[in-house]
Amino acid sequence: MTGTLLIEAALAAAVSGDATAAGELIERAARLADDTNCYDADGIAFGPIPVDLARALIAMWSGDHQLAVTRHRSATSGKAWHLLPAEHRAAHLIDIAHAHLDRGDAGAAGRALVTADRIAPAETRIRPAAREALTSVLRAGPTAADVVRLAGTIGLARQ
Repeated sequence: MTGTLLIEAALAAAVSGDATAAGELIERAARLADDTNCYDADGIAFGPIPVDLARALIAMWSGDHQLAVTRHRSATSGKAWHLLPAEHRAAHLIDIAHAHLDRGDAGAAGRALVTADRIAPAETRIRPAAREALTSVLRAGPTAADVVRLAGTIGLARQ
């Protein structure tokens, strides 16, 4: 539980613009993770992958969108990513879609949102951040058919 709370505190610090505190807190969480995973009934509750995903979001909120995407890709490339609860994975994909948008890659943002919807539809269809990201993807120009279908499913029209 301490590790999870450290991650949440690091994310809160990053959102608040305190990169120093975010860095210190996520490093404390990383030391606790120490290459072990703590499992609960739904999957990984705490371990290196949640720490790495938090590092990606901290980089995004600190303005380093390229680093955010690089860390995201690294963290999601292994088997442990699939052990995370579906809602956790979908929420992360929704958040990282904003990093893709900030890098000017609306296609990658759209793919992240469609993947999030396949994993946990309620996360994508209810979270305001998902609707906001999807609206930005639609405004960016031509979009893939699956992104357009997702927009229609949640009641967004091309603007």
